[in-house]
Amino acid sequence: MLFQSIEFLVFLPVVFILYWFVFKKLKVQNALVLVASYVFYGWWDWRFLILIAITSGFSYWSGMLIKSNEDKPRSQKWICAGNITVNLLILCVFKYFNFFSENFAGLFGLFGLELDFVTLNVILPVGISFYTFQALSYTIDVYRGKIEPTRDAVAFFAFISFFPQLVAGPIERATNLLPQFQKPRKFDYATAVDGCRQMLWGFFKKVVVADNCAIYVNQVFESYQGQSGSTLLLAAIFFTFQIYGDFSGYSDIAIGCAKLFGVRLMRNFNVPYFSRDIAEFWRRWHISLTTWFRDYIYIPLGGSRVSKVKVVRNTFIIFLVSGFWHGANWTFIAWGAYHAILFLPLILLGKNRKNTNIVAEGRLLPSLKELSQMLLTFMLVVIGWIIFRAESIGQAWEYVCGIFNASLLSTPMNYTGTKRSLLFVFLLLITEWHERKGQHGLSKIRNINMILRYLVYYIMTCLIFEFSTGSQSFIYFQF
Repeated sequence: MLFQSIEFLVFLPVVFILYWFVFKKLKVQNALVLVASYVFYGWWDWRFLILIAITSGFSYWSGMLIKSNEDKPRSQKWICAGNITVNLLILCVFKYFNFFSENFAGLFGLFGLELDFVTLNVILPVGISFYTFQALSYTIDVYRGKIEPTRDAVAFFAFISFFPQLVAGPIERATNLLPQFQKPRKFDYATAVDGCRQMLWGFFKKVVVADNCAIYVNQVFESYQGQSGSTLLLAAIFFTFQIYGDFSGYSDIAIGCAKLFGVRLMRNFNVPYFSRDIAEFWRRWHISLTTWFRDYIYIPLGGSRVSKVKVVRNTFIIFLVSGFWHGANWTFIAWGAYHAILFLPLILLGKNRKNTNIVAEGRLLPSLKELSQMLLTFMLVVIGWIIFRAESIGQAWEYVCGIFNASLLSTPMNYTGTKRSLLFVFLLLITEWHERKGQHGLSKIRNINMILRYLVYYIMTCLIFEFSTGSQSFIYFQF
């Protein structure tokens, strides 16, 4: 079920009314959340429910087994490893089997050995990477003793499948989300209103910014070989805002929706395009995933408290794994390697924590130094998104080379809606710059005059309905 669909506009208020006004007891509320989440997820394909139920069941069972073997550390280790193996095996079969099969056959082909490779004709379950990592974090945290395993199966299954963040995050930790399903929740009017504002901002970013930028992006990428350098650059910049508006828009809708049910989700984006270096960008982009890799892979490998050689190794591991997490294509791996190369000098020189404060703090405008740092970081990120968007590494290379020629100084192609998309991107940047200290783009609007506030709501709602391009799926559903 898509957030921007008619079905969801009916689904959400029905669940909300039942949740607060009919089923007031905690256990019944959790059961409602579980049923609603399975309806929400099964709306795409009921068969997806089998996989999420298996993932949830194995993770719940492993937590109980780890607890019952407290005096047997070796057994606990094997139980944890077994659950990780089962969940990753499910993920690999559905997401990576064909990739490994084709590349394995291609490797033998280099030596003149022709192999018949097998591919699976299966649909990639929506959001499988997200809920798998969420389930893995629970088992690992139980094994590490950071959280007590729950005996409440309904609360646990609701934690794994909570519908606002089920298919595209944020990837929640059991230490944050699970306890919220184990204690009574009270309706808070101010929190619910703020949740509605955050959802409105998320819909604006997705429907108005991302989906309209996608029109130009798709036209250019489909015929990139015949385009001028300026057109290719503009399309790459538009894709940079498309993927941000699409993914962060989903996160805002998810976080705002969760607030309606008295649940707090972690922030997933924090104005990443105002970053002054790549390290700062990765602290502000897809925060739930980057912190997951930091806590469960980077730090266990030694993090940055080891020799320089191992620091390089650890950095490349987390970026390559992060790239591969996004999809079964060499472009994602190349995208991860590209960012690892950009990140490496900062971490080796100890400058990866240099920019931890908000840019232009206490000032209306950035300094020239800050502005130049932001522009340089932004353009490096744009190049990375070209690799990410391309269908192959060869296409990415041709696209980048196509930008840097004499035609870069020409006027870019003006497709339908180009100027409109530029205006929407400008509105996004102005709003987020003004609200860069807030939790979302409309977080401070409550402080302005009520008439002006509702006028803004009205204008944004009109823009969402007027410039909707149809119920387009979110980009990160494929990951």
